[in-house]
Amino acid sequence: MPAKTNLHSALAAAGLSTLLFVSQGSQAADSIKQMLASVDSAQNTYKKAAMDVTVKDAQNVAKTSELSALKEPTAQTVTSPSAHQTDASDISPVTTAPYQTSSSKTSGANARFLPTISYTTDNLSQVAKQVNAADWGKTKTLNRATGTKIQALLNWHQNGVGAVDGYWGKNTQKAMQAFQKANNLTISDQLNEETWKALTQDSKLVAQPVLVNYKLTDNDVFIKTATIPETAEEKAKLEGMYYQSVIEGLSEKFHMTQSYLKALNPNSSFKSGDIITVYNPGSPINKAVSRVVADKSTQTLYAYDDKNTLIASYPTTVGSTATPSPSGTHTVSVKVHEPNYTFTKEDGSKLIIPPGPNNPVGLVWIGLSKPSYGIHGSPDPERISRQASAGCVRLTNWDALALLGVIQNGATVEFK
Repeated sequence: MPAKTNLHSALAAAGLSTLLFVSQGSQAADSIKQMLASVDSAQNTYKKAAMDVTVKDAQNVAKTSELSALKEPTAQTVTSPSAHQTDASDISPVTTAPYQTSSSKTSGANARFLPTISYTTDNLSQVAKQVNAADWGKTKTLNRATGTKIQALLNWHQNGVGAVDGYWGKNTQKAMQAFQKANNLTISDQLNEETWKALTQDSKLVAQPVLVNYKLTDNDVFIKTATIPETAEEKAKLEGMYYQSVIEGLSEKFHMTQSYLKALNPNSSFKSGDIITVYNPGSPINKAVSRVVADKSTQTLYAYDDKNTLIASYPTTVGSTATPSPSGTHTVSVKVHEPNYTFTKEDGSKLIIPPGPNNPVGLVWIGLSKPSYGIHGSPDPERISRQASAGCVRLTNWDALALLGVIQNGATVEFK
């Protein structure tokens, strides 16, 4: 991965991980080491500023929906990187690609949000090999192996499927339809030859491994965890809204369901030093987003650049019957990473629910010009598009982080 790539910048600003492919060849490994040695420390673009943001008053319409009171996420605000485009030939959308090159100057980035993750494709399990070799175009078979491959390709094309599980479901279907829309293809309910050909047009992209081996470290397993209580009063007593288990943390790290992670590693105790099979999430969008559209009918958030080109889509939960989302057009007014959550009781007193991935708004709050509304993360990413929201736009934590890194201050947010 070359020094100061556009991808490096976008990942750092988004608070996501860079995935470093560990080649079996010593020559490639030496090359990678040389490239890594040339990476400068990224510029810190996060301003430390306390800020209160009001979130909509609503009833608890689902187990993971917002608490029924006034909520105010507060934390350090995030400044936008300068608008910054990448030519299609500049960099691969998958972080593992050893052929990535870029001469572009990086925009501001915060290195403390950018851990380096090394993995290999040595001695892969038979299941991993089957998934990596899956080719729907040849078999026309939709099983878990081809399903995982399809989900990976959609994700790598910036059409998010939510938590990867290998199954064809409505989030995968929506991602496919967003891909079809972006590429001027016929919109269909099922995968077809035309769409598969477009998904697999980039041979370098298709060659990337979908499932890889990853060696667990102390930082992966010795994490702070918490049993999340039901009531706001009890939540406010916690030190942080941490992951409830190592498995939960790992599944979010690799953008997959907990059940799929366990199914791929039936004999693992998930201890430090264990080598496990994981999904390769690739890299997030690396273009500036100037407009997003929250589509209530499809429960999808569409992201556009300044040329009105559809560049990404994310499955989302947009409001509910009891607490609908607003209508019309608004703008992004504030961006907060790791927000807390203020619960206002009926008597007017307030409880501060601490930050963390299981905070009611997850790891991100992107506040809108319309008071009380925003785009945010979720403590339950596996239920995105299957749950209710108190009027806001809810994403998986990893999609919210990806969007946080590239959405511009003042970006347009449309509800339709």
